[in-house]
Amino acid sequence: MTTDIKAPDQAPTAEQPPSRTTARAPKRRSWTGLWFVLPFTAVYAVFLLWPMVLGLYYSFTDKSLTGRPVSWIGLANWAEAFADEKAWDSLWNTAWFTILSTPPLVILGLVFALLAHRARKMGWFLRLSFFAPFVIPVSVVTMIWVWMYQPDGGLINHYLAEWGLGGDRLWIFQEDAMGSVVITTVWWTMGFNFLLYLAALQTIPPEVYEAADIDGANWLQKLWSITLPLLRRTTVLVIVLQMIASLRIFDQYYLMAGGGMNLSPENVFIQYMYNSGFVGFRVGYASALSYILFVFILLIAFVQLRLLSRKED
Repeated sequence: MTTDIKAPDQAPTAEQPPSRTTARAPKRRSWTGLWFVLPFTAVYAVFLLWPMVLGLYYSFTDKSLTGRPVSWIGLANWAEAFADEKAWDSLWNTAWFTILSTPPLVILGLVFALLAHRARKMGWFLRLSFFAPFVIPVSVVTMIWVWMYQPDGGLINHYLAEWGLGGDRLWIFQEDAMGSVVITTVWWTMGFNFLLYLAALQTIPPEVYEAADIDGANWLQKLWSITLPLLRRTTVLVIVLQMIASLRIFDQYYLMAGGGMNLSPENVFIQYMYNSGFVGFRVGYASALSYILFVFILLIAFVQLRLLSRKED
């Protein structure tokens, strides 16, 4: 009678690699990161995503602030918006404001960033001076500039009279005061572009300029051949962000249009949307207008990014 004797289990040797089950430790799914993201996701969904979906739904209804029952009207609001001459006029005025304000905001932001970056002893003072207006509330900004634009006793007209340049200009009180709003906007928001350019300038390695100095390049050649090409991506970002911000102009124009001034209350697109929704109580029509502006901004940003990316390639 024979008995089977089983050999004891042997541990895997170097010649026998361990199996996959022993080599790979089981993966643990950790949901800790989700709890950190969840508060922001909830706020984002409640205050941004849900209003966007609700606004899109209202654009196909006759929603009103009068409290009457909401009924589905399809594309009636959209058809009315595309046929509304006042809406197109306000959209053109907004585009014209964007054309006037974007170039000086981009160019001045770059120039002031170059000045602050080259300054050594007064660099901190220039940074503070150029960026300080950006943190001022819009109500304070408009109050300052309305006082400066006063036809009688205003600071600008006072110095124009002192220098013999007239001093009787109406500025914001005239019928066509778009230029005055552009000047106010450039002074107020230029600090953001300045900060972006200043941060980009600090990322350029100094060895590049040292090599250019060895080759005998002057400051203009270094600016044209080194600085501006290395700032191209930042310039694309600044232009796109600035155009989007200019197309959404509302607050400074709304505040400057009050107080008996002659700025048309429907002279920019968001102001026309505001009047349609909160003055005319037509929330559905205002929602259709808002999505028209949303699509227009998306198209402008997409075309601009495509053109600038092709130029960079």
